[in-house]
Amino acid sequence: MARVLGIEQNNAYHRLLSSSLGARHVLTLCSSLSGLKKKAGGTAFDVGVLNLKANSNNQLELNTLQQVQEQLGHIPIIVTSERDDSEWIVQVIRAGAYDFIAKPYSSEKIHLAVERALESRSMKNEIDYLRRQQDVVYNLDMIVARSSAMQDIIHWTRKYAETDSNLLLTGETGTGKSFLAGALHFNSPRNKKPFMKINCANLPENLLESELFGHEKGAFTDAFQTRVGRLEQADGGTVFLDEIGEMSSSLQAKFLQVVEEKCFQRLGGNRTIHSDIRIIVATNKNLSLMVETGEFRSDLYYRLNILKLHLPALRQRRECIEALSRTLLDRICRQLRKKIMDITPEAVEVLKSYHWPGNIRELSNVLERAVLLEKKGVISEKSIHLNSGILGSDRDTPTSPETGADLESKERTSIIDALEQNLWVQKAAAAQLGISPRSLNYKIKKLGITHWRWRKHRSREDLVNSR
Repeated sequence: MARVLGIEQNNAYHRLLSSSLGARHVLTLCSSLSGLKKKAGGTAFDVGVLNLKANSNNQLELNTLQQVQEQLGHIPIIVTSERDDSEWIVQVIRAGAYDFIAKPYSSEKIHLAVERALESRSMKNEIDYLRRQQDVVYNLDMIVARSSAMQDIIHWTRKYAETDSNLLLTGETGTGKSFLAGALHFNSPRNKKPFMKINCANLPENLLESELFGHEKGAFTDAFQTRVGRLEQADGGTVFLDEIGEMSSSLQAKFLQVVEEKCFQRLGGNRTIHSDIRIIVATNKNLSLMVETGEFRSDLYYRLNILKLHLPALRQRRECIEALSRTLLDRICRQLRKKIMDITPEAVEVLKSYHWPGNIRELSNVLERAVLLEKKGVISEKSIHLNSGILGSDRDTPTSPETGADLESKERTSIIDALEQNLWVQKAAAAQLGISPRSLNYKIKKLGITHWRWRKHRSREDLVNSR
């Protein structure tokens, strides 16, 4: 129930407000501002209903509105008045009123106005909260950077955040490229403007094109209305394209114009739209090799690769694992509302010795599983359940003598085993392996794993032989 204040001089409207709002909310009624101070001084209200008299001294009444706002902390104020000419309504709204209702009004009308005001206040509070949280989440001083490689990343992130140049982020899946893109935006002069994230691997070509550029009504069969694309929505801010290596050649050509001139046309349109955006892209592929093989346009690659940051794999920054684990553990416990006091040194050593093919995302999954299963309040070695077989065993060390081919073979075998155990359902297999479905899909493509259910051109016997 919300706390609603009504300042009304007429007893008949006191009764109307009581009948319409009293049953749903905690209602406080008084006849004047001085009466409010005596009756409810210091009470924190959520919304106010203020009656302004219809007289010749408009400024006196508007001053009353301002005094109410100052005393109540600028909550939404719904003004009621017997005067309803347009000039008066404009003055009231300009003075800061949330809404205006002319007298006489019905019980239902005032109820709906109060509900709208409460919804607006709730949304504003949520936006303010998220903005404060973003300042914390993307605070570069709070990023775990124990290794020299990560300290370099933070150093260059600070410098690159000050620029508007295009930037390419590279690194394995799960290393934190998306997070770093957000950090670059929210620590830049564009931080008050939109930050638009688009994953090029999640959408087919036609939907990705519409998502980026938007479309006009009637541009294609299901285009029933005009849609503003992400590039247009991001005007003044930053556009982050993840998995840029998955973008088709035809779409690369269209995106090149955006990179070069910051302009484009909606699908089915002929009007050139200009958008002031910074472009950040990320990939886990070798784009320079894709340029050599003709899979990625060289002109687009060189324009995107003005600035570059490479995020090292988690196994290449083992100094960060303990601090990162504690940070993730704290976040997971808050999300799951579980109280875990500590993680033992033995458990930390287990985490440090693992190869982490899924990087930070896999580490988060392993810790979440440990939190869910732990009953004693401390994460011990027995609480850690790693994914044996993927890029090495549970106790792999950086000095493992296995070659890249050996590790890849083990990884392939482990993935196929997990898929077979889960009837070749990728989502279930990913959960068993402790990696995201997207990471599993990437590895399936990389290792050339297929199944007769997925692709008709390959038989079950071919799959068996491939093992």
